[in-house]
Amino acid sequence: MLSRASVTLLGAAVLAGISGALFTGLVAQVVGVSIPLAATVGGALMALIVALVIVRERRRAAQPANLLAVHSGALSSVRCKAFLFDLDGVLVDSRAVVERTWRRWAQRHDVDPDALLRIAHGRRTMDTLQVAVPHLARDEEVAWLDTTELQDVEGLRVVPGAEQLLSVLPPDRWAVVTSCTRALARLRLLAVGLPVPSVLVVSEEVRHGKPAPDGYRLAADRLGYDPAACLVFEDAPAGVIAGRTAGARVVALTTTHSAGDLIGAEALISDLSTLHVRVGHDDFIVTVQ
Repeated sequence: MLSRASVTLLGAAVLAGISGALFTGLVAQVVGVSIPLAATVGGALMALIVALVIVRERRRAAQPANLLAVHSGALSSVRCKAFLFDLDGVLVDSRAVVERTWRRWAQRHDVDPDALLRIAHGRRTMDTLQVAVPHLARDEEVAWLDTTELQDVEGLRVVPGAEQLLSVLPPDRWAVVTSCTRALARLRLLAVGLPVPSVLVVSEEVRHGKPAPDGYRLAADRLGYDPAACLVFEDAPAGVIAGRTAGARVVALTTTHSAGDLIGAEALISDLSTLHVRVGHDDFIVTVQ
């Protein structure tokens, strides 16, 4: 069975071939040029048509699939057996604290804070330092950043819909996978009144942080499900890649990054208040209201 893209490209090639042949005869007859020259022009036209179709298909493939019909008036649904949540930007809005901490650190070291913040969300502290400022990727710097965040809860808020969503999920069907430490994850959850899950995968438990899939695979394993049966909720590019690479479906929240940055997510939502979860026989049916 040919894929949609393959059928489209095959059709474009046939159309381009016919167009090229007709164009060749027309040019030769009207302009009076030789058949070889006209064929060259016709071939160029054929190549242009195929190239335009390829570009269109690649752009279409890069867009999130309409898994939850977020951008249409009709509701659609997806089934899953377990939920894997990122923490910051998905359950807890900690953007004010995160950005305040990184800006303070950047000022101490005369580093561009915006360059740091472009990649900091969704990554472990050490991983961010290694990517952005490898000469400062030291344990003492990580300790300063982690300690500073532990002392700051001003501005922490629940992401809309998070409390309601978690209240309908059985404790053994959801987990949190975060790039922060266990102490910081517990602090932020408790600070906004959300429960601490029995499965909480944190930065110190995985060898490779996001965008590696280690955290999501570990969480799915601890819940007892294949990642393919899980639905991941993320807000950062690194997290979307991690969830997809783990084999799960990914829904992205535009709480931290714009939709254009969240390539690979199967659906985009503004926050969790747009979701409705219905309990099935042995799974969940998730729809967008």
